[in-house]
Amino acid sequence: MVFAALSWNLLHGRDFPPDPSLRTWRQRVWPGEWRRGEWVQVNRPLLREFSATLSSWEWDVALLQEAPPRWLRPLASACGAHGVSALTSRNSAAFLRTAIAEWNPDLIASNEGGSNQLLVRAPWRVAEVRRVVLARRPERRTMVWARLVGPDDHALCVANLHATAEGDHTRAAHEVLRAAALSVEWEPDTPLVLGGDMNLRPREHPWAFAELRDRFGLAAPTGDDAVDHVLARGLEVVSPPRRLPPERREVVWGDGARVRLSDHAPVEARFKVA
Repeated sequence: MVFAALSWNLLHGRDFPPDPSLRTWRQRVWPGEWRRGEWVQVNRPLLREFSATLSSWEWDVALLQEAPPRWLRPLASACGAHGVSALTSRNSAAFLRTAIAEWNPDLIASNEGGSNQLLVRAPWRVAEVRRVVLARRPERRTMVWARLVGPDDHALCVANLHATAEGDHTRAAHEVLRAAALSVEWEPDTPLVLGGDMNLRPREHPWAFAELRDRFGLAAPTGDDAVDHVLARGLEVVSPPRRLPPERREVVWGDGARVRLSDHAPVEARFKVA
């Protein structure tokens, strides 16, 4: 049985045009659309565009970071999936944050509040969910972990996190290692997929990836310069983790221009479940 996993940081449901001239304070402050050449910058909710893009890809589980908490149900519905989530930081006064985000998502940006989400498609189903806070400072970082059951009672665990971005990313390394330790401790004999925006590049923190491999059997990173990874333990790799090309997350606008969703490339990998 081949199991497809996808990880994507949604940038709080915002677009990120490659033309820097479209990423100014003017565009951020005023809701609307701005075009330069072939690109459009859109300052309005893009749930429909993210839903259509995500639902068009082939995956069994999607690990999402910086996902607007209110998007869990509509994303899951659009993708024909079940969804679970863990709130991260800046989620107080959610009603007010949501109202501002619906009016001007670029202005509030990450202050809208975030979540890590798992979307799971049939024939897999969620049998158990756990959430654990990996860090409280400088802001809360939470892992969502799930035990999945598939055909013929095949079991698989999936853990999704977004590690701390501040400093030299040593904090992130320790958060990822703790996530790995907990995931393996909870289900030592069950295959595991650990993924997300780890804010760790193998070329900068090779020791962290060496420990993930040697201590926990988790391999292999997406690339030396990547921060988004889908690591696996106890699974045969069919297709190693790879970043999807930019055009896969681009949407054609009404006048033929393009909108590029998020500033992160999705990462996909395929594994064989014995």
